Amino acid sequence: MLNEITSFCDISFRLCPKLKTPKLNNYIILEGRHNSWYSSCEASAIQCTHSVDKCCNKTPLLSANHRLSKQNPVGKVFNSADVCTFTETASKSPSHATEDKIGVLLLNLGGPDTLNDVQAFLYNLFADPDIIRLPRLFRFLQLPLAQLISVLRAPKSKESYASIGGGSPLRKITDEQADALKMALEAKDVPANVYVAMRYWHPFTEEAVHQIKRDKITKLVVLPLYPQYSISTTGSSIRILQSLDDMHLSGLPVAVIQSWYQREGYIKTIVDLIEKELRRFPVPEEAMIFFSAHGVPVSYIEKAGDPYKDQMEECISLIMQELRSRGTNNFHTLAYQSRVGPVEWLKPYTDKVLVELGQQGVKSLLAVPISFVSEHIETLEEIDMEYRELALNSGIENWGRVPALNCTSSFITDLADAVIEALPSAVSMSSTTSISSDDDNVFDYVIKMLFGSVLQS
Repeated sequence: MLNEITSFCDISFRLCPKLKTPKLNNYIILEGRHNSWYSSCEASAIQCTHSVDKCCNKTPLLSANHRLSKQNPVGKVFNSADVCTFTETASKSPSHATEDKIGVLLLNLGGPDTLNDVQAFLYNLFADPDIIRLPRLFRFLQLPLAQLISVLRAPKSKESYASIGGGSPLRKITDEQADALKMALEAKDVPANVYVAMRYWHPFTEEAVHQIKRDKITKLVVLPLYPQYSISTTGSSIRILQSLDDMHLSGLPVAVIQSWYQREGYIKTIVDLIEKELRRFPVPEEAMIFFSAHGVPVSYIEKAGDPYKDQMEECISLIMQELRSRGTNNFHTLAYQSRVGPVEWLKPYTDKVLVELGQQGVKSLLAVPISFVSEHIETLEEIDMEYRELALNSGIENWGRVPALNCTSSFITDLADAVIEALPSAVSMSSTTSISSDDDNVFDYVIKMLFGSVLQS
C-alpha cells in the first residue's frame, strides 16, 4: 500500500563504474535491457566477471480482475470477469543439474488480512527506515513516529479496506501466482520451490528465509513482483533480505532480477488485456488509454537516483509500440497516483488529469494500472472507486479498467523464463553494508514527514 509512504527517502545507489548499473552489495542484479525494440534482453551481471546475454522467450497469456465498487454516479462502466488461472503452453527448457535444489523468492509489499491488522501493518510500513528515513541524530524517533502515524492513519485506512471486503487480497493472489509459477517451471523441466516474502505483513521475509533453509535450497532466484525498480519497493525488499544475519543465506548462490518491465511476454500480456477491454467500448478507437502508475516523490528521482520514472516511461513506450504494430492507434497518457503530503511527487497527477480530460471532451477512458501486477487496495479502491467516480463526474461517460495481471498465463510463463535465465548467474551473497543518511534540513524533514504523511493524506 504505497500510498501510505511518505516522501523522505534519501537512499543513494552505488554505481558500478564499468556498467553504470545500480548494484546492491554482492547480489547479482539482472536487468533486462531494451535492444532492437524488445526482441532481446541483456542480463548484466554485477560484481561478476562475466555478462550474460539472454533472449527473452516469447510467451502466452493470463487474465484476472476483481471489482468491488460504490454506486455508479453516471455513465457506463465496463468490467472483466474474475479469473485467476494458469495454462502452460510454452516449450520446455533443458534440465538443470540434479544436485541443485532451486528456490524462487517472490517479493511483494504485503497488506493487512483483516481490519484488525491495519494499524499493525501501517506501523511496520512506517517503521521502515527506507520509507521514513530519519537523520542520524533523530533515529531514536523511528519507532515512536511509526506508532504515532499508524494510530492517526488507521481509521481512514480501515474504511478503505472495508470497502473492498475487509482486508487486502494481495497475499491470496501472490500465493496463487507462486503456485502458478511453480507449475510453469515444472512444465519447463525446472522443478523449484516458490516462496513468498512480504515486506510489511505476513509472510515476512524472515519467515520465507526460514522455510528456504528448512527445505535445503541450494540455489535461489529473487524475483520482485514490481516490473519497474524503485528504491521504495524492490530496493527496500532487497535491503531487508541483505540485512538478515544468516550463515546459510550468506553462502547461498543467489540471483536477483532487478526489473523486468521490458520483457516481451510482460509487454504483450498487457497489450492483449488492453485490446480485450477496448472492445467493450461503444467506439473502441475513441477511448483514451489512461496509464496510471504509482507515484513517488520527485526527491527519489532527483536526489536518490531512482530509475523508476525513466523505466515507467520506457515501459509505456514499448506498450504503445506493440499496440500500434497491431493496428491500435488510440491516444494515450500517463499519470501518477497515490501521492500524499505537501511535497512534490511525480507529475502529472492522476486525479487532476482525469478532471482535465473530462473538461477537454474525452468521453471514453480505459484505465490501465501499469505498476501493479496484482489487484489490491490501489486498484480496487483508489482506481475502481475514487478515480472512476471522479472521472464520471467530470464528464467522462464510458469508463473501463484493465485488470491486473494476477495469474494470466503468458505473464506467469514469462516470469518462469526470467527465472530460468537468471539461474546461471547466481553467486554467493555476502554481508550487507550500511547506507549513509543525510542529516541536512532536520527540522524541515520532521515537519514535512509529520504533516505531509499524517494530516494531509
